[in-house]
Amino acid sequence: MSKWMQEWSTEAVGPHNLKIAERKVPEIGERDVLVRTTAVSLNYRDKLILESGMGLELTFPFVPASDMSGVVEAVGKGVTRFKPGDRVISTFAPGWLDGLRPGNGRTPAYDTLGGVHPGVLSEYVAFPEDWFVPAPKSLDAAEASILPCAGLTAWFALIEKGHLKPGDRVVVQGTGGVALFGLQIAKAVGAEVIVTSGSPEKLERALALGADHGINRLSEDWVERVYALTDDHGADHILEIAGGAGLGQSLKAVAPDGRISVIGVLEGFEVSGPVAPLLLKSPVLQGISVGHRRALEDLVDAVDRLRLKPVIDKRYKFTEAREALAHLDRGPFGKVVIEF
Repeated sequence: MSKWMQEWSTEAVGPHNLKIAERKVPEIGERDVLVRTTAVSLNYRDKLILESGMGLELTFPFVPASDMSGVVEAVGKGVTRFKPGDRVISTFAPGWLDGLRPGNGRTPAYDTLGGVHPGVLSEYVAFPEDWFVPAPKSLDAAEASILPCAGLTAWFALIEKGHLKPGDRVVVQGTGGVALFGLQIAKAVGAEVIVTSGSPEKLERALALGADHGINRLSEDWVERVYALTDDHGADHILEIAGGAGLGQSLKAVAPDGRISVIGVLEGFEVSGPVAPLLLKSPVLQGISVGHRRALEDLVDAVDRLRLKPVIDKRYKFTEAREALAHLDRGPFGKVVIEF
């Protein structure tokens, strides 16, 4: 193994500053694992952090991205969970192993990879062993890299927190990575899935993937259509991807005692909606910021057991990171992945 590696980094906030640099392969401590990166899955959050910093205290040179798969190259003397040759994936929120999220009411924790902690758009990473979980055996490297954020977000919303059950009516907004993982997880449980999108072509692809119904949100009132499809019952669970004023529409569409998982901020960081349906229907309104390591391990087990296959819109080479990030603005069907 060479003592040198390449990684993408920036010296300041702004996507135009992103460039490839050559640096020494990191050394490992007693409880650390050195992993050779094989694939990195991009999230829209990665682009936002590069462009604005998102108010986080970034350390420069800053390496972006949080979701990766790789192969263990070396382990510290005190490592017990992995050995060289093991396939692993990263955890989005290092240190959150199970239970309640760290932090308090004044300062909620947001110590994540590709933010407060270094990112993974690098040929090698060296992190504590607790920051990784074994990769699913049934997926290739690119597919496995999608689980830490997109996959776990959908799983945490629907299964860990949502307790989804057969026959539930689930509305999935859009056809991005979280949405399509939500579609697949919900169908595996036996739920009825309704997908909304502004693209007829993407709706057709979602139906082919297993969705029961598709609603073009640009040409029809998606709330009224949900009522029609459910005999006025409404949605038992909504994956709220848009945010902003879109939350108001979800409050109208949700069933009494239903659940809305607020995940996305595509329409802004301030959410709003009418109070009447909130009071009269008593829905659970939950914010989802990915999830803990134990839930990721549960997801890995489910992926192998149920043969779930993440949807990849396009695979890019390591040298094409800028093009891959630009693809996020075009609304990918599924995920954008960089392969090493």
